[in-house]
Amino acid sequence: MNLARLPHDPGALVDFYQEALEHFGAICERTWFDRLQLVAEGRAARLWNDDGALHEAELHFPAADSTAPRDAAREVFPGCPLTFRLAELLLPSSLTLERGVLASSDRAQPPPGEVAEKRWRAQWPATGRWRLETAFKPAHHFSLLALTRCEIQAIDQHWSLHRLAVALPGGETDEELAAGLDFADFAAEIPPGLNWPACHAGQLRELLSGALDRTLATELESIRKRQENYLGRELDRIDHYFGGYARELSERAARTHRENTKLKAEDRLAAARAEHARRRADQVQRHEIRVMPRFDALLLLAEPAWQTTVMVSHHGETRAQPAHFVPRNRRWFLD
Repeated sequence: MNLARLPHDPGALVDFYQEALEHFGAICERTWFDRLQLVAEGRAARLWNDDGALHEAELHFPAADSTAPRDAAREVFPGCPLTFRLAELLLPSSLTLERGVLASSDRAQPPPGEVAEKRWRAQWPATGRWRLETAFKPAHHFSLLALTRCEIQAIDQHWSLHRLAVALPGGETDEELAAGLDFADFAAEIPPGLNWPACHAGQLRELLSGALDRTLATELESIRKRQENYLGRELDRIDHYFGGYARELSERAARTHRENTKLKAEDRLAAARAEHARRRADQVQRHEIRVMPRFDALLLLAEPAWQTTVMVSHHGETRAQPAHFVPRNRRWFLD
């Protein structure tokens, strides 16, 4: 899920700055609707002084359409470096895997057999015979959510903020969970005996990288086409220049009968070929696309599900498949 950018709102920015700076121990007073007087030291003062020395200032939060000259040390405007620094200060120094549990409904009932079979066949149409081998019993389905900032470095730079949600252990993308997390009802306490899945850093990185690749696929495709067009024009220009230069040297060497002149022409041709290859490689490197993600928050989420074993046949082979059904999105997940 790509989170939409917030519009520039000076009032909301003043509240954000005041709460954040006071959290770090600064003294703040709102002197006007778009001005904030502050006295900061230590961590709060690092927005201006790397050593955290005492700093006193009045911040101004002008409207986005203001045309007055900007002062990056005292004004907060769209793209202001102070906002980036403050956001970096608010982020924890180390990434922590949080845990949460979605509340279950008191009236939750397992799905009827015909509904469960219908949803199974919708996900796997090639399934032959199907029947429930065991009755449904309460269980939990686990998902991994991440808040991710992404920078794409190309001819133009692109910044985006994403909320990624992947189902464990397979890593299927769950857009519904990512979009509806703001309205989720979390349980006040974690149920006793809840068996959380083992999480390894390498596995989590692989799952989230795959989800991010799928999320950025459309955007990267358009960027890649634009980069290829630019790169093609630059390579054609380089090839045209060095091709003409090589023909001119070859023609000069063919018109002369001096051995020394021919050797010099061959040396120049060799140097031109080397420079031609270097220029092409340089342009290829300049037109590379670099995706630089940063994960700011991780959440391991458990939600109510129904556990069972299903007897299915596929291509003449019958097997018992442990699986669980998630009522929230009416989907099956294989164990």
